[in-house]
Amino acid sequence: MLEVDLGPGVRAGFTTRDGGLSPAPWDTLNLGLNVTDDADRVRANRARAAAWLGVPASFATQVHGTRVATVEPVPRGADPVDTVGEADALVAASRGAGLGVLVADCVPVLLADAEAGVVGVAHAGRRGLAHGVVDAALGALVAAGARVERVRAAVGPSACGRCYEVPAWMRDDVALARPATWSTTSWGAPALDLPAGVVADLVAAGVADVVRVPACTIEDERFFSHRRAARRGTTTGRFAGLVALTDT
Repeated sequence: MLEVDLGPGVRAGFTTRDGGLSPAPWDTLNLGLNVTDDADRVRANRARAAAWLGVPASFATQVHGTRVATVEPVPRGADPVDTVGEADALVAASRGAGLGVLVADCVPVLLADAEAGVVGVAHAGRRGLAHGVVDAALGALVAAGARVERVRAAVGPSACGRCYEVPAWMRDDVALARPATWSTTSWGAPALDLPAGVVADLVAAGVADVVRVPACTIEDERFFSHRRAARRGTTTGRFAGLVALTDT
């Protein structure tokens, strides 16, 4: 687990592949239910992640869009649902509500205004970033009582601009909407730097405290990577960015 500081009373971090129950090729802490792993194993892995977070985490069915869902705490004694519905960002303004965002190369974004008691997550893939999912998540935080200038953000492990090769037309299309994403791989091919695009959106919106975790999922085997797995002809799991308001 990579813990990040998003302010007093906020627990936040990014899981790694370690510490779960899943066998290869999902080994071991796979938190994704849509990658052919056994569902009961995934739920047990999610319970392990919740133990670190301190509360159960709610996850959405991510569709590379910009919809934001508001999440309430899981009732005491109840099992968390597998999904709160289709959304690519989640917001909570209640203590005891945990949020999770699932990734394996896309950018996990954690957000918090500790003073207002509002937290959020966003799943920033290529399409969602280009269409404004970061701005949508920040707008939902503000609607829940946050102030952008107080928000702290963590941009998690994801495919970097040196490794995330795409066709030239795709780079041009995304960079037209998000210029900071334009990149070239270390071998000279067209690429996208999605985390740079996320940081640019956060800064442009007025978020002053942005931490970027310097880890590329394609290169760093501590994390799941869809692209790395595809090159090996197999599937892989999903890791998560997690955030919750705590009692301390």
